[in-house]
Amino acid sequence: MDAFQTLTWEDAWYLAPEIVLSCFTILLIALDLLLPKRVNRNVIGWLTLAGLLVAGAFVVILMTAVNGPETDSASGTRVLLGGSYQLDDFGNLLKLAFLGASAFIVFSSLGTVRDEDVPIKGELYYLVLPAVLGAMVMASSADLITLFIGLELLSITSYILVAARKSSRISSEAAFKYVVTGGVASAFVLYGMSFLYGITGTTNVSLMRSVLASTSDQFEALLYVSFFLMIAGFAVKLALAPFHAWASDVYQGAPTPVAAFLAVVAKGAAFAMVYRIFANTFTSGGGLDGAVREDILLALSVLAAAAMIVGTVGALRQRNVKRLLALSGVANAGILLIPLSTLFANPMHESLVSEFIYFLVAYAFMNIGAFTVLTIVSRDSGNESLSGFSGLYHRAPWTAIAMTVLLCSLAGLPVTGGFFGKLFILFGTVQVHKYWLAAILLVTTVISYAVYFGLIRQMYMRSGSLDSGLRMTVPAAIVIGLCTLATLALGFLPMPILGWINDIFSVPVDLVMFQG
Repeated sequence: MDAFQTLTWEDAWYLAPEIVLSCFTILLIALDLLLPKRVNRNVIGWLTLAGLLVAGAFVVILMTAVNGPETDSASGTRVLLGGSYQLDDFGNLLKLAFLGASAFIVFSSLGTVRDEDVPIKGELYYLVLPAVLGAMVMASSADLITLFIGLELLSITSYILVAARKSSRISSEAAFKYVVTGGVASAFVLYGMSFLYGITGTTNVSLMRSVLASTSDQFEALLYVSFFLMIAGFAVKLALAPFHAWASDVYQGAPTPVAAFLAVVAKGAAFAMVYRIFANTFTSGGGLDGAVREDILLALSVLAAAAMIVGTVGALRQRNVKRLLALSGVANAGILLIPLSTLFANPMHESLVSEFIYFLVAYAFMNIGAFTVLTIVSRDSGNESLSGFSGLYHRAPWTAIAMTVLLCSLAGLPVTGGFFGKLFILFGTVQVHKYWLAAILLVTTVISYAVYFGLIRQMYMRSGSLDSGLRMTVPAAIVIGLCTLATLALGFLPMPILGWINDIFSVPVDLVMFQG
């Protein structure tokens, strides 16, 4: 209790992005209740988009304040609320990614989501705000309690978003599966955290690291139980094989914009939480060491390898595009886990976290673009199977070309953001001498070409059942164009972008936490 601090006005300024999202959520809930039913709910969508952009603007402003004269002199970060919340460049970069991805998803859905598909359209829009708020809390929390609160805020709102298609049996089934698996995963995470708290006597991550450095030998068995419980829970949240079975059904049943949100924002937030906990408890100069750390890092490497193999092989036989993208997300989740599993290898390769952020941004652009194209094509053809893309080049050549670029990025072909994202992680894995993991990444990437080329073949070499052009909304066209251009920009300018991330991000300063 001595370390407890009340919220001050100064803290409120540094929490401005989170406060903005909270205020917009309350206002939009009230507005949705007061608006007559005949009023188009797209106005809620536009205001949701405004809330995301305002919060993003505050994050950009605060990125300069993090390294200002008021920051912690030892770490170069801003610590708030008695050390339970930390502003640093790791959290700010991920917050920008979450807000930007959510803004793209909301904007692309304006005019494309039909009332008969999603009767609760107002809720579909404004519930994105608390979900993103939960993701932002997970990105900056320095305490297990606030981390778990952020996780549950994101999870509960995501359960409702998945069930937004109330009249669809598939959507109801998907929501039920998501609630059950999500609840079990949260229970595993919380149970593992409780063991960690029992061992260290604290929930503060930085204090936990210092305690583990001196007590890990005494509680070795409990540490194994604690961390493997958390790994199992996080593996479900991240849809890592063999805990991925729910992903295909949930993505298929959810509205396509919600599936894009789960694939990008929810997955990225879970990775933020995993990196926060594991990087701080495994860091050099404190925390876990010896056999316990090596066994846990090996388990993470095995999970990454299994996700790449199972996700890629499972996608080979998929005919439903949404399920295909879900399994593609399983494989990419394995790739995104590689930097953490190799971060504290000997020799150490610190820029792996910067490469994780680079690939996460590339993954966000190519997935949002692909899901937006799927939204338009499925609305036009009436189905989400590969056959719906048949002859797309002849009906909408520019859309087909954009989709080709996005699929090439997912496959990891030059010159796209996905190619360099995988290449950077591959080189980093080789540098730390994990050749077997690098080999699996390389082989599964080659196999994935068959997955994405099957969809490309449908667009260019098959005749479609529809002769009319594709009905494209302006917001969707803008999002597809911007995602395609961003994917190409990440491919043509990889080193300047990665260099910019490296210039503002450092593992010892922006990921490893210090007691404020």
